[in-house]
Amino acid sequence: MTIAERAVTVRQLPRILNAKQRRLFLRDVQNSMAADRPRVVLDCSRLREFDSPIAYLLLCCLEEAMKRNGDVKLAALPAGAGAILKLNGVGGLFDVYDTTADAVSSFHKFPAGAVVQPPEPLRSHRGPESAA
Repeated sequence: MTIAERAVTVRQLPRILNAKQRRLFLRDVQNSMAADRPRVVLDCSRLREFDSPIAYLLLCCLEEAMKRNGDVKLAALPAGAGAILKLNGVGGLFDVYDTTADAVSSFHKFPAGAVVQPPEPLRSHRGPESAA
């Protein structure tokens, strides 16, 4: 049995995001999620500022992925970003990684505690045959 690996899309957030740039970035991310079960890593390494509107943008990206049964992971958050995510009540919604490579590779690993079991053989559920 072979399992085809789906691609992981990496999007790098720009250094500064004003309101217009946030809308354009979200539209770009939405357009990259045409496939079912999108896997997206948002690279935050270039961000100079991290505030509530950016936390909301990340939440919107996650929402778009979840609509398609996918996921968004964050990489290289700037210092203090975790506190802002928690302050906005969304800290626990994201998987956060130190590097983009770690975030990408996390999509290719089984979750901790996952057990893969072979399917059970099919059994006949026929009742006793009656003689008529």
